[in-house]
Amino acid sequence: MHAKTQYKLSADDLILLLALVRTGKLAQAGERLGVDASTVFRSIQRIERGLGCNLFVRSRQGYAATELALQLAEQAEQIEMAIETARSSAQQAPEQLNGSVRLTTTDTLLHGLVAPALLSLRQQHPLLAFELHTGNELASLTRRDADLAVRATRQPPSHLVGRRLGPIRVALYAPAGTRISMAEACQGQLPWITPDDALPEHPSVRWRRKHYPRLQPTYRVNSIQSVQELVLRGLGVGILPCFLADPQPGLQRLSDELPECQTDLWLLTHAESRHQRRVAVCYAWLAEQVKLP
Repeated sequence: MHAKTQYKLSADDLILLLALVRTGKLAQAGERLGVDASTVFRSIQRIERGLGCNLFVRSRQGYAATELALQLAEQAEQIEMAIETARSSAQQAPEQLNGSVRLTTTDTLLHGLVAPALLSLRQQHPLLAFELHTGNELASLTRRDADLAVRATRQPPSHLVGRRLGPIRVALYAPAGTRISMAEACQGQLPWITPDDALPEHPSVRWRRKHYPRLQPTYRVNSIQSVQELVLRGLGVGILPCFLADPQPGLQRLSDELPECQTDLWLLTHAESRHQRRVAVCYAWLAEQVKLP
């Protein structure tokens, strides 16, 4: 393709591209946008012709985004956030918000990131109440038992809509003052604390099994929060999110960041739910206030 510099991307172009980047499927992108798959297909072809380059690599598995598509998707996320913020502002009324907002997340994310944001939100809307569910699955949101979800995932379910809040970086940690190297820890010179049984597909579990298949954990727990608590108590070493562990004076890093263990933080909701006033306000607030270092 030859570049056509006169083509001007529109906001609608970017939102459509973002939907396809997130889902990788024409039909699923169309569901998010309220159009059929053929409309998405024709629109992507039009955008690529206008730009003079391919934005996706087609295969039987779907549409894989190119580097340019990923860069444009980041810009589209900013537009999406601006729209959500404008929508929630337009829905503001002189009276206070009231009612209950149901949010599902994990205990790690709740204590480390979500709770501080909820505190400041309720100071602005003291009549709001929150039902908080912590668990490792998205079932409650899928069944519409929750309005919002804050989750660590590399690929959120295609039937949900949301915003990527940033990368969750992780490293190996030990109790402060531990005199041991990363290599020595991986040789099993200290006990390992892991969430194997509760989260068998967690990136940290897969990383350890891939690189150190003979290393057997001494303690298996049911959450990342519990991994941190046991490391703080001096029971061994564990892989932890940097946003959670770095502020803890009782912990020290044994490794650099582990890119293979990195995942993304997402704020998710249903397309039908996000237009409810209390949900829209909470969504916009969390998207702005939940920050990863």
